[in-house]
Amino acid sequence: MKKYTTTASLLILSLVSSAAFAKVSPQEADKLGNSLTPLGAEMAANAAGTIPAWNGGLTSKNSTKSKDSGRPANPFTQDKPLFEITRANVNDYKANLSAGQIAMFEKYADYKMPIYKTRRTAAYTTELYDVVKQNATTAELVQSGNGIENFETTIPFPIAQNGSEVIWNHITRFRGGTAKRFTTTIPVQSNGSFVPVKMNDQLVWPEFLKGGRDAKKDNNILFYYLQQITAPSRLTGTSLLVHETMDQVKEARKAWVYNSGQRRVRRAPNVAYDGPAAGTDGLRASDNYDMYNGAPDRYDWKLVGKKELYIPYNAYNLLDTTAKYDDVIQKGHLNADYLRYELHRVWQVEATLKEGSRHIYAKRTFFIDEDTWGASVIDQYDGRGELWKLSEAHNIQFYDVDTPWMVAETLYDLDSGRYLVTGLSNEEPTFMVWGKKVKRKDFSTSALRRLGR
Repeated sequence: MKKYTTTASLLILSLVSSAAFAKVSPQEADKLGNSLTPLGAEMAANAAGTIPAWNGGLTSKNSTKSKDSGRPANPFTQDKPLFEITRANVNDYKANLSAGQIAMFEKYADYKMPIYKTRRTAAYTTELYDVVKQNATTAELVQSGNGIENFETTIPFPIAQNGSEVIWNHITRFRGGTAKRFTTTIPVQSNGSFVPVKMNDQLVWPEFLKGGRDAKKDNNILFYYLQQITAPSRLTGTSLLVHETMDQVKEARKAWVYNSGQRRVRRAPNVAYDGPAAGTDGLRASDNYDMYNGAPDRYDWKLVGKKELYIPYNAYNLLDTTAKYDDVIQKGHLNADYLRYELHRVWQVEATLKEGSRHIYAKRTFFIDEDTWGASVIDQYDGRGELWKLSEAHNIQFYDVDTPWMVAETLYDLDSGRYLVTGLSNEEPTFMVWGKKVKRKDFSTSALRRLGR
C-alpha cells in the first residue's frame, strides 16, 4: 500500500479555520482496538444492551466460506424479527428514526420496518486496521478543511472530531480495492410499474491497478469507475467513464459518456452535483450515487453528534436468487419481507447549502454507521426547507473478502410516490467479482468507445 498526500476539497466545514486540524496522539490512537474498535466505533454495548459490544465482526477467518463469494450466503437464516414498526406504533419509536423514515409511515399505510437483533458484523483485514491506526496519528485536514494530507488507503480519521472528518471517512471507506458488479437499477413509478435497467460497473483504486499507483498519472485520483448499461434496448450501449478526482474544486471530476445512438464519446461535465444520472428516470442526482459522492464545496457541514437509529443492516435477504424483482418491488416501497433493520449507533452530520450556491437539495441530514463509516440513511430537503427524499443503504458484510458494502440503495421521493432502487441482483447470474487486476488503460476513453460498441 502506498502513502500519498492530497489537498482535496472534498469537504467544506463552515466552522473550520485556515489552520490544519491536529492529528491525534499515539496515546489517543491506542484506544483503537481497546475502548474503540479498530475503525473507531465504540467497542462497548449501549446502556440498554440493545446494541451489543463489537467482538471482531464477521470475517473470512471466523465464518464459513460461501460457495459464491460475490453473493455470500445469509449467516443469520435462523433470526426472526423481534418486532415490527408500523403506522400504528411508530410514535413509540420516533426517537430512533429519522424524519424521512417517519414520513414513510405517514405516507404509506402498509409501510413497515422489521426490526432484528443487532449484529455488529463489520470487519476489515488486520493489515487495514494497522493502516487506519497509523492514519489516526498522521492524517490532517488542511486548507481550512478542504483537504487531507499524510493519509493512506482508507479511513483517515478513525477518531473523528468534526463533520468534515466523518464525511471523509465515508468517501474513503474501503470497498474491496477492485470490484466488478452486475446489477439492476429500477425506477419505480407511483403506480408500482417499472422497467429494469441492467448494467455492470467496475471500480478500482489506483493502488490496486496492475503496477499500483503512479505518482504522476494518478495524481489527484481517488478511483476509476466504468459503467455499461446492457438493457433495456433503448439504453443498451450507453456507457460512462469517471476519473474521480480528489480535489474536484481545483480539478473537476473527469467524466465521459458513450452514446450508442451518436456512436461517439463526449465529455460529461453534468455528471456531478445535481446533474441527472443515466438510467434513473430523473429520480437520482449524480451525487446521490453510493448515498453521497463528489465535490461537497456547495455545502456547509456540521457534526451534530451520535444517536441510536434503526438502519438497514445485514440485508442478506436482498440477495435471494429465488426472488424475482416483482417480489421485491412494491408500490411505494420495497417489500419488507426482504428487509432487515437493526439498532445501531450513527454519526449525525448536517449539510446546509451555502448562500449563493445552487443544488436541488437545500439541506441534507446524514446518519453514518459508526462501525463502517458508510452513510446508512440520508434525509434530503428541497429549496423551501421541506422534506423531499429519503435514502437508505442496505448493507452486508462480504465476509469472504472482509469488506462491508451495500447490496442495494433506495431513494424515495416523498412528494411523487416514485422511488429508485439501485444494486439489486436477484435475477443476475453473477453479482460481484472481487480482486481482478485491471490496467490503467482499461479506464481510458478508447476503452469506453470499445465497450460501447
